[in-house]
Amino acid sequence: MYRAVVFLRRFEPRTGRTTAEVINFALWPLAVMTVIQRVVVRAVNGSVTDDFSPVYQAALAFLNRREVYTANFNSVDPHYLYPPSGTLLMAPLAILDPEKSRWLFILANTVAVIVALYLLLKMFGLALDSVAAPILLFAAFSTETVSNTLIFSNINGLVLLGEIAFLFLLLRRKDMWSGAAIGLTFAVKPILAPLLLLPLVRGQWKVFVTAIGIPLVLTAVAWPLSADPMEFVHHTLPYLMESRDYFNSSIVGNGTYFGLPVALIWALRIAFAAIVAVSLWLLYRYYRQDELFFVATASGVLLTASFLLGSLGQLYYSMLLFPLVMTVVLRNSVVRNWPAWLAFYGVLSADDWISYRFLQAGRAAEYLKPTMGWSLLLIVVFAVLVNRYLTARRENRLDRGIDPDFLVADAVAPAPAPAKV
Repeated sequence: MYRAVVFLRRFEPRTGRTTAEVINFALWPLAVMTVIQRVVVRAVNGSVTDDFSPVYQAALAFLNRREVYTANFNSVDPHYLYPPSGTLLMAPLAILDPEKSRWLFILANTVAVIVALYLLLKMFGLALDSVAAPILLFAAFSTETVSNTLIFSNINGLVLLGEIAFLFLLLRRKDMWSGAAIGLTFAVKPILAPLLLLPLVRGQWKVFVTAIGIPLVLTAVAWPLSADPMEFVHHTLPYLMESRDYFNSSIVGNGTYFGLPVALIWALRIAFAAIVAVSLWLLYRYYRQDELFFVATASGVLLTASFLLGSLGQLYYSMLLFPLVMTVVLRNSVVRNWPAWLAFYGVLSADDWISYRFLQAGRAAEYLKPTMGWSLLLIVVFAVLVNRYLTARRENRLDRGIDPDFLVADAVAPAPAPAKV
């Protein structure tokens, strides 16, 4: 009997003895099953919105030396908008049949997101066995941005990996590799272009060699292989420069959709541009030596500003704000407050606010959720930094930085007296 009990104990699940162990045991199964459900069920099922088919058809046309840039921009269906360099990178997708190719593309984006989250943990000095790992994985795959990237089957997961790799390598002063990571994303879409301000102000000039060189080389290779490369310039590029009034959560997109006066739209854009400029100046002036905080926070401000103030902002772009979200683990983070997380709810939550009982109000809430979220996020960062600056100036300690009061108090607190024996 005793031997049977000892034998059965081998199969007894390990019981958590600390809070960290309990959180790990609880969240790892939830995280893993959430990833599997998003990929195997929701992503494979797909959606009415299909970002993959235009990419596949363009890749197929490219391989067969047919015209690529033939989209009818009068429709609201997803269009193929990548430059010839992006078409070159996407071309291998057409080697397989459409269904298997789409599954492979979903898998590639899933792996890219997971690797990006791992690099994000390393960037913040967190290990895989920490409670942050399952929390981050579960939270990321529960967001609208990751879910719809996989369901719509677009390339944003790979862009996220390029962004995190760029920041990770930038902080480690591996400039050429950092530039290569972001340069590959530029070959497809320039959404991360605002981040080049970071190596510019940090004096990491080598980043620009590969960041600019890689898309130029890929373009030089793709141009003669394309049947209609100039149509990207004449047909697609003008469309990319326009601000459409559908599936566009930027100020100009939603402002146009809801019929705001042009003067008010411009006033809002200018006001938020001023908020962004002040925030970036304060970050550079007082935090550029705190490299992790500066790079992660400034990247979030730059990208949020581009989504809100640019010609096109779509909710699933908010995936690129994960580094800013992750700064919550830093003691001087600007997002350790409830308004910041209300903003993150607006830009990351998968909740649908369309109401069939209150149709007009529900539609407005759904369409404005990302716009209001990005706006609130910029206001929060601005308010926190300005308040820190004014407090430090009032206390005559600007020469020591503008960290919050409690961090300053911790820094100047006297060491405890040794215990008497």
